Amino acid sequence: MKNNYKVMLLAGLLSAGMLSSCGDDFLEETPSTGINANEALRTDNDVLSALRGAYGGLASTNLYGLNLPVLGDMLADNLYVATSNSGYFNSLSGYNFLNNSAEVTEIWTGAYDVINRTNAIINSSPTVTDQEAVDQYKGEAYALRALLYFELVRHFARPYNETANASHLGVPLVLKEFEYNAQPSRNTVAEVYAQILSDLDKAYTMMTLDEGTVRLSKYAARALQAEVNLYKGDYALALQQAEEVINESGVELLPYESVLSYWAETDATKLQGLESLFEVSATQTENNGVNEYAYFFNQGGYGQNLATPSLYTQYSPDDIRIQLITVGRRGAGDNPAYIVTKYNAISGDAEDKVVIRMSEVYLIAAEAAQRTGNEELARTYLNTLVAEREPGKEYTSTGTQLLDDIIAERRKELAFEGDRFATLNRLMVDITGRRRAPNTLAYSDPKRVLPIPRTEVTANPNIQQNPGWE
Repeated sequence: MKNNYKVMLLAGLLSAGMLSSCGDDFLEETPSTGINANEALRTDNDVLSALRGAYGGLASTNLYGLNLPVLGDMLADNLYVATSNSGYFNSLSGYNFLNNSAEVTEIWTGAYDVINRTNAIINSSPTVTDQEAVDQYKGEAYALRALLYFELVRHFARPYNETANASHLGVPLVLKEFEYNAQPSRNTVAEVYAQILSDLDKAYTMMTLDEGTVRLSKYAARALQAEVNLYKGDYALALQQAEEVINESGVELLPYESVLSYWAETDATKLQGLESLFEVSATQTENNGVNEYAYFFNQGGYGQNLATPSLYTQYSPDDIRIQLITVGRRGAGDNPAYIVTKYNAISGDAEDKVVIRMSEVYLIAAEAAQRTGNEELARTYLNTLVAEREPGKEYTSTGTQLLDDIIAERRKELAFEGDRFATLNRLMVDITGRRRAPNTLAYSDPKRVLPIPRTEVTANPNIQQNPGWE
């Protein structure tokens, strides 16, 4: 479609978002309608309605509702499609997808859809009756835009530190409302990261209200900023920001006795005051049906996305997280089958998708401390987390072994949350231990970065394709 990029941006203004949440007034009171391209955001309520639409876009199968978390583990070494399957995600599992892959295209278009919604909010000038509320809405829009640009740049571009000054190509920065004739080129990775961090600074300053975990807060923005700086290699700042979240957010690290109940909980708030900083909501009435994320794990659904043996063997019998994987049977080609039970709800109230949580912040702090030479502090943060997952285990390692231990715990803690592929790319290491061929994928392989969708390259002559995907 020649005008795919233009049509995609226009859709961000015209289409309706999908999201509500039981127990969350923000998402229940009115439908999450999008805004019409011909209508200005004139009032506080107009801006709030547009914000609902932006959050709704996150819950679609294009993004956190399905594609992003599946891709993040399946292209790495945590997840694969069983021999007996529904036909979904086989191309990802076997690395035989092309530059017109549906999943890859949907991530790109879905992200720019939400970005366009946030642009409308950020650039609006409503008649204000409650300035604090409007500042909160705009702060959330800045944080959402930053989040989506972070997902785009770490999937469609090589890592920040691959070239000097991150001068290699990132993704197009589109910061204004829809312009039909716009044909933006790709900004550098450095420029994209600078924009992400600038947006998060604004979000942190503007957000003063805590509206629950299905909306972004200043400390969720700060946690995301710590992660972005970890990817950028600014470890001192990543540590400072992670510690601010740990010490000041009021959100507690998930304790051992609550791990299983946390993942069994489908309500938007999970366990109040524990762990979650930001979740993408799905509910009994507004979810993706048989395309909900849990449907691909639960044996009452498709049940086809299985954990790899290389992941399962990382857990000791005393690790509470091993109970989120059940050893069972699923056809002759996959026995034993490592069945993921981290997500179970395939009817009724659907699973929220956790985007950032306190355990990850502890892992960011541990890695950043190790990389800045403070190994005692790194072990403190690492062992604080591990004590709540495998009581009695304590790391005493130093040097590169300590870093390896932190990365290993990151894999175990964040499995099936879409983190692994981006982490291995950030570390610039080979992928090994995959269950489906290719069992190993070198960091230098062109497929370690996603292709710019073919429709995008066709529609916009200023977009340069990633090497190896022409």
